[in-house]
Amino acid sequence: MNEILIRGADFLLTMNDAREELRGADILIRNGIIAAVGHALQSDGELVLAAGCVVTPGLVNTHHHLYQSLTRAVPGAQDALLFGWLKTLYPIWGRFGPEEMRVSALIGLAELALSGCTLSSDHLYIFPNGTRLEDTIHAAAEIGLRFHPTRGAMSIGESAGGLPPDALVEDEEHILNDCIRVIDSFHDASDGSMCRVGIAPCSPFSVSRDLMRNAALLARDKGVMLHTHLAENDEDIAYSEASFGCRPGQYAEELGWTGADVWHAHCVKLDAQEIDLFSKTRTGAAHCPCSNCRLGSGIAPVRAMRDAGVRVGLGVDGSASNDAANLVLEARQAMLLQRVSQGADAMSAREALEIATRGGAEVLGRSDCGQIAVGKRADIAIWDARGLESAGSWDPAALVLAGPRRVRDLFVEGRQVVRDSQLTSMELPGIVAQQNRLARALAEG
Repeated sequence: MNEILIRGADFLLTMNDAREELRGADILIRNGIIAAVGHALQSDGELVLAAGCVVTPGLVNTHHHLYQSLTRAVPGAQDALLFGWLKTLYPIWGRFGPEEMRVSALIGLAELALSGCTLSSDHLYIFPNGTRLEDTIHAAAEIGLRFHPTRGAMSIGESAGGLPPDALVEDEEHILNDCIRVIDSFHDASDGSMCRVGIAPCSPFSVSRDLMRNAALLARDKGVMLHTHLAENDEDIAYSEASFGCRPGQYAEELGWTGADVWHAHCVKLDAQEIDLFSKTRTGAAHCPCSNCRLGSGIAPVRAMRDAGVRVGLGVDGSASNDAANLVLEARQAMLLQRVSQGADAMSAREALEIATRGGAEVLGRSDCGQIAVGKRADIAIWDARGLESAGSWDPAALVLAGPRRVRDLFVEGRQVVRDSQLTSMELPGIVAQQNRLARALAEG
């Protein structure tokens, strides 16, 4: 029997149903599952001391484009709005292949792990030069994170009125067949699964109505989740109204894209009716505050969504529009944006952390994750609150106000992925060197 005892956490933020906060508490992990939470627990297994630390559930990332880690701070895209940003980057992404996908995924997932993330989704919607979804799936297994990759797609190119270049779009029959292939090969629906696969046509402006509708039918037949971008900015709304004669929420509803098995990225421009629709149908939202700021998309109505009962999680989005993949900083930015738009009492530090943990797990349909409670999976982040960033803090548990930006220890399914702020699976300098080599090659054309 494999046991780990995390002993004596100064603060334990459980995010359980009672939202308990415990002082000086222990966590007993047995075979990847939380076996006990309390005081003076005993075990003959491995001992991890947590004095001076804040312990939280692992953070959950509900939206990412891992491949974009290779295109940070591209000059032509640094100051562009969404559509211009995409048009600058599409030709560069078209030069990617399997090696670029794997290495960029390793970098993005390593960043996430070091920021306390134990479960991440990914939205891969380009497949140039032999790329396959499993290039990222194998990378996640190498890092040790729980993974929810989605098989994205683009099928409407410029010549047919879409935004992406024709060279990056795929035949719709091939897209659906490959969705079936990756689901059958990699999707694990069981409790504690390390990999669940979703279906994710990229956006209403890059795929057809038929693909959106058929993707929804296929997902329900296979019992997997659906994901896409929706209502990201004013351009997005204008495109929907001009092309479909309706707002994005109505378009999604007409095509079967609402329900507890659906989550949409961004949702910056949802109106009151669309928020009500999401609430009634249990449709989830992935809030990406840093990317929304970087692209000037606006401030998502997270306060209104939460008050209406909409399930909301956090996403770092791709590093071409965020420049980083730090989920604890994303939680801080989410809190700050709601405060700057609605007042200092619009969102507390603890609510932001709840969105980043339990909230994200709920969006991804993971009732087995996102909280520290008996029977849940042992996905746990330990934050050392004795360092510079927490010095002078009266409330170390308010991590997003004054706390470390890098996790000390991280456990996924009871396996230690980060120890003493270092990855246990690999040495970072080597993979960073590979990333920089590939980025230089792309920049040189």
